[in-house]
This record gives sequence, C-alpha cells and structure tokens, in this order.
Amino acid sequence: MPVNEGPEPLPTRGRAGGVPGGLGPRVEERVTAAGRAPEGFAAPDRARLVLLSLILVSAVANLNLSVANVALPDIGRAFDASQAGLDLVAIGYSLGLAASVIYLGAIGDRHGRKMMLVLGMALSVPACLLAAFAPSVGVLVLARVLGGVSAGMAFPTTLALITALWSGSPRTRCIALWSGVGGGISAVGPLAAGAVLQHWWWGSVFLITLPLAAVALAMAWFFVPSHANEAEGPVDNLGGVLSIAFVASLVLAISFAPAPGRTDETLALAVAAVLTGAAFFVRQRKASAPLYDLHVAGRRVFWVAACAGMIVFGTLMGSLFVGQQFLQNVLGYSTLEAGAAILPAAVLMVLAAPLSARAVNVHGSRFALLAGYGFCLLGFVTMLVLWKEGAHYWRVALGYALVGAGVGLAGTPASHSLTGSVPVRRAGMASGTADLQRDLGGAVMQSILGALLAAGYSRQFAKAIGGAPDQQRISDGVRNQLEKSFSGASQVAERYPRYAEEITHAARGSFLSGSDWAYAAGILSILLGASLVFFLFPGRDREKELLAGYAAEDSGKRTRPRSR
Repeated sequence: MPVNEGPEPLPTRGRAGGVPGGLGPRVEERVTAAGRAPEGFAAPDRARLVLLSLILVSAVANLNLSVANVALPDIGRAFDASQAGLDLVAIGYSLGLAASVIYLGAIGDRHGRKMMLVLGMALSVPACLLAAFAPSVGVLVLARVLGGVSAGMAFPTTLALITALWSGSPRTRCIALWSGVGGGISAVGPLAAGAVLQHWWWGSVFLITLPLAAVALAMAWFFVPSHANEAEGPVDNLGGVLSIAFVASLVLAISFAPAPGRTDETLALAVAAVLTGAAFFVRQRKASAPLYDLHVAGRRVFWVAACAGMIVFGTLMGSLFVGQQFLQNVLGYSTLEAGAAILPAAVLMVLAAPLSARAVNVHGSRFALLAGYGFCLLGFVTMLVLWKEGAHYWRVALGYALVGAGVGLAGTPASHSLTGSVPVRRAGMASGTADLQRDLGGAVMQSILGALLAAGYSRQFAKAIGGAPDQQRISDGVRNQLEKSFSGASQVAERYPRYAEEITHAARGSFLSGSDWAYAAGILSILLGASLVFFLFPGRDREKELLAGYAAEDSGKRTRPRSR
C-alpha cells in the first residue's frame, strides 16, 4: 500500500446493529483514533454495486448542474430575460450546492451519510418539477437553488463514502472513475437537453434527471452502507449558517456586479461576504468542534489542491456556459447540435481519468495537475483564437476536447489530494471541499465570465448603435433591449424585419466581443492556477512524506508533520 494512503475503515460483510452494510464490531474495535482501519482492507462488500450507486447519485447532481445551459436562449426568449437574469439561472444550482455543501457534509458525517444520500435524491424530484413549470425567471432561479441544496445533501456524501470505504490504489481508481464519469456526464447533459428541446418546451430539460434520480435512490437505499466510520462529536450549527451566508453572498455579489442599477445590492452583498467570511473564520478558530478544521485545511497538500481544483472545474463550467450560447447565437446551431458539439469534452474526460489515476500513482499529483492545466490552457486559447463567426465544427471540437482532457487529468489529483490529507472522520470536510471545487469554482467562474460577456456585449452594441446613421430614430426602450442580451436583440429583430439582418449581425459581433473578454479571463485564471501548483504543490516524494506525516499526526503517533 502506498505510504501516502493510510488504511481506511471498511464495512464488514453482513450487518451491524440491524443496519444493512454496517460496520462490524471486530472492525470497529481495530479502528484507530485517526479513523483508520488495519492495512489490507481495500474495498467494501459488493464494491462495484456500491461504487455504481455513488456514481449514479453524483450523476443526478452533475446532470442537473449542466442541463440549463442549452436552454438559456429559449429561457431568455420565453421570459424576455436580461443577461444578468440568465446568469442567475445558470449559477442558481451551483449557488445552492456550493453554499450548503460544507454544512450538509458535516451533518452527514455525524448523523448518517446514507440518510443524506436518500434525502437529497428525494428532494431533487420536487426541485426539478418546480424548475420545469416555473412561471417566471425568479421562480426558476429559486427552483435551481433548491435543486442545488438537494445536491448538497447527496453529492458530498458520495466522495466521503469513497474515502471511508476504499484505501490505497483502489481508492485512487474509484476517485478517478467518480471524477471522470461525473465530469463526462456534466458535458453530456447539454446533449440530452438539446435533444428534448427539439420536441418540447424549455422546462423539459429539468425533467431529464427524474428517471435517473429514481434509480439512484433505489440503489443507494439497497446497496450503500448505512454507517461507515461516522463522527461522534456535535455539529457546529452556527458555523454552518455562517458558511452558507458567506458563500451565497460572495457568489451573488459577483453575479450582480455587472448588472445595471444593482450597484447598491452588489456593495451590500460584498460587505456581507467579508463580514460573514471573517465571522466564519473566527468561529472555526474558537469552536471546540469546528465545522471546518482550519488546521487540516492549512495543510499544503489540502489547500493548494482545493484552489487548483476550483480553477480547473470552474474552467469547465465557464467554457460550457459561454460556449453553448456561442454555438446557438453566433453559429446558429440548434439545441441538439449545440449539445452534441460538447461530446468531445465528455469523451476525453472519461478517457483521461484512468490515465490520471496512473499518473498520480507513478508521478504524483503535481505532475497530473500541471498536465491538466496545460490542456485547459490550450483549450481556452483555441476558443479565443478560433471560435469566430462562421467557424467550422472542427475548431469547436478541438477546443472542447482540449478542455475535457485537461479536466479529466486534473480532476483526480485535485480530489485525491483532499481526501488523502485528512482523517476519514473528516471525510465530509474533504468531500465538501471537493464539491466546492466544482460548484463554487463553477459558480464564480460562470459569474466572472458571464459578467465579462454581458459587459463586453453591451459595450460593443452601444458602439454599434452610436455608429448607426439613423440612431436618433432608436427609442430608449429599443436601445435598452438591444444592449441587454442577444435574446433581446433577436426579439427586436423579429419586430422590425426590415432591420433584422443589421441587428443580428451587430448582435453576433457584440457577443463575440464579450466572449473574447471571457476567454481572456479564463486564460488568466488558468495561468494563475498553474503557477500556484508549480511553485507550492509538493513533488511526488515530498507529497508522500507529507501525507505520511499527516496520517501519523492524525493517529496520535506524533504531534505534527515536519512541514506543512
């Protein structure tokens, strides 16, 4: 067994306390103070069915996360929504998940991870139905946030259980499958959404996951162990409330920043984010049983991996968010064609995941992270340079393939480093952070890229109007609608067919101007993340040494590793 993977507790074959799949007493007796079981336990009973159940649960969350992007143009037309409103629809699910995941992960650690899986899958059903039949953009955003909270119950628990039930190289392979398949499903979601939009209304995309949720719920109920080395201390409820307020206000402040007339709200949310973030930090320093162990979070392998993964997964969600609108608005793809265009990303993510697992075991997490960053960088450069009006599909496929390969390579080490550097009793903290990588990273990146897209679009269209020979004939109401979003310009073009060609051409040019701003910001983010990993993440041998030191510290064999 590799030195960086301390042996972890696994359920015995059978029952404990009348609960299917519980830990047997002889195994529990041999669990150490760090929450680790004797070496040699590498997989739970019915391991494949357990892993499949966990992947299906995460698949529901990943699908719900991505299906809205394809429907954004239709949603914009249905509700005459602004670009800022569409941004909130896009990030609503990530917002609910990111804001709740740390708190709900801790509740699962204490009161039962299987319970959280089941409750999350059950709550996802009414959330999907409310989104599908929402009468307004406001209700749709609320439904997306509720869906994100349901995923916050279930999604972090999947990785926490992988951490608790597997150890050594088998755990790395399971994380690779969980990460690669999850990311691939996120990319396939737009294809499924595009297919249903060919025949039904925009709300049908939110019904796609209902059959999958039913299957995942049944499999989680029958195959996932009920108890796997859960924590015994109290849950820091005050810290949980502060974490929700901090993440929610942070994401919303970023989302509202570019919206006209929302300066006061943006400033209020930014102040709230600073105050609640500071209060959360102080609370975790003073609490006897902190929700988020800052000592563990301060470990170099942990915090660098957390930041690196946030940028990687944010890159994926940002590329899907901007790319789907580019394909439909600029290239004129149908919803089905736009969804199918993402397939290279899904395929490369799944193919790269097992390669990443081998790279982690042989070369270390730093090597795999940097390789993933390199592919993501090439992908965004391709989008910036080659994604123009009239671009052939091979340019689109190349950009998505490169990003998919990058996320597939970097996703495994980002999650593996988090789970490997904490005691298994803190699995909820590690898995919650891994989910924050995806969801806070996705929400922040989508907010930033969406804000730049909206600002660039509005600025360029204002220039186009300023250069029009008959600009005096354009009313303030029409001007505002033209500058609001591409869908707003499309509606104006329909009302004034005589000027439709000029309006559409200006809207496409304005969208490309905004998307260039977004891609440039993505490139800068990737370079910053790669620099962080290159200079601060340890190499293979040092990583193993640090992880062994963390394991010794958590088991009480020594007070602290030599260096963080």
